[in-house]
Amino acid sequence: MFPRRSFPRRSGAASVYSLVDAEGAINSPNQPESGQTYRDAGVDIDAGNALVDAIKPLARATARSGSDAGLGGFGAFFDLRAAGFKDPILVATTDGVGTKLKIAIATGRHERIGIDLVAMCVNDLVVQGAEPLLFLDYYATGKLEVAAGRDIIAGIAEGCRIAGCALVGGETAEMPGMYAHGDYDLAGFAVGAVERGQQLTGDSVAAGDVVLGLASSGIHSNGFSLVRRIVERSGLRFDEKAPFAPDRDLATALLEPTRIYVKSSLPPIRAGHIKALAHITGGGLIENPPRVVPAHLAVEIDAAGWPLPPVFGWLMRQGNVAVEEMARTFNCGIGMVVVTAPAHAAAAQAALAAAGETVHRIGRITERRAGAPGARVLNMDSEWRR
Repeated sequence: MFPRRSFPRRSGAASVYSLVDAEGAINSPNQPESGQTYRDAGVDIDAGNALVDAIKPLARATARSGSDAGLGGFGAFFDLRAAGFKDPILVATTDGVGTKLKIAIATGRHERIGIDLVAMCVNDLVVQGAEPLLFLDYYATGKLEVAAGRDIIAGIAEGCRIAGCALVGGETAEMPGMYAHGDYDLAGFAVGAVERGQQLTGDSVAAGDVVLGLASSGIHSNGFSLVRRIVERSGLRFDEKAPFAPDRDLATALLEPTRIYVKSSLPPIRAGHIKALAHITGGGLIENPPRVVPAHLAVEIDAAGWPLPPVFGWLMRQGNVAVEEMARTFNCGIGMVVVTAPAHAAAAQAALAAAGETVHRIGRITERRAGAPGARVLNMDSEWRR
């Protein structure tokens, strides 16, 4: 099991930084200094150890068959046979949260940002038909604040619990000089498995197949550089009421975690009712669906098939964003696209709804004409500009 380390992987970074004093003057490397410590250079090993102690119970709470989810060793074992697999193929993903972190940092609200980190990785796993098994994170900051670090890891552990995977370890890197005070970055790594022959490849998708959409919980974790630009130019503060959600302040509304679709999607996948899934991340509804269908086919989506959530309508109007740019940047209310055969569409929709998803019938698979895009969204102007 990977220990959480309070020091950077390359400690030389801290040594270089230690040559600069508080006023920015460079100390001569020939000038003798006595009693120098790693803490003097900006890296507090004791704080790192305190964080490890604080998060051990959080990691243990994510234990599942195949792993005990403990921390402290150099690597993590996972027993695929104990997890119930006979002839598995491993699937691996990695992702981050992006500049949504800037809102969490600006408002000091770190509790749920870790859910986004897990979601961005495990949703990509289930698209392959894989069950998430284990997760590791990389948390880098200029100065480690134990309380904030615990909140961040608590969110990661909660995301793992929702997805059913074990948090088996990670890296905490305190890197003075690399990040401004209070800043941090997150990266996640997930490994899943699917029995050989049961992986989703999209090869069986055919013209006439039905396209379903699973509702998103909000913006999820893409497009936040544009979101932050629109908010900044609007003059709104994050502690003010959200214009599109008057019952919540702006920060709370924008930081709504990315929905995790794992447990709802796996049963209809295993029942053979789903041919392909597309996680709607960067590239939105235009660039993601074509990734999971054969090149001679196209995904036709009708914007009349679901209501545009208020947050996207506000962003579009406030930022004067073209509907085409909206569809290429944001999920616009659809976090996962599902492709199913017409004969299985009702069963897939019922299973997903029974598992708690809001399911919309949003389109169909068509033959792709030469030079035509792999996906198009119809009726955006008439539906989204009401």
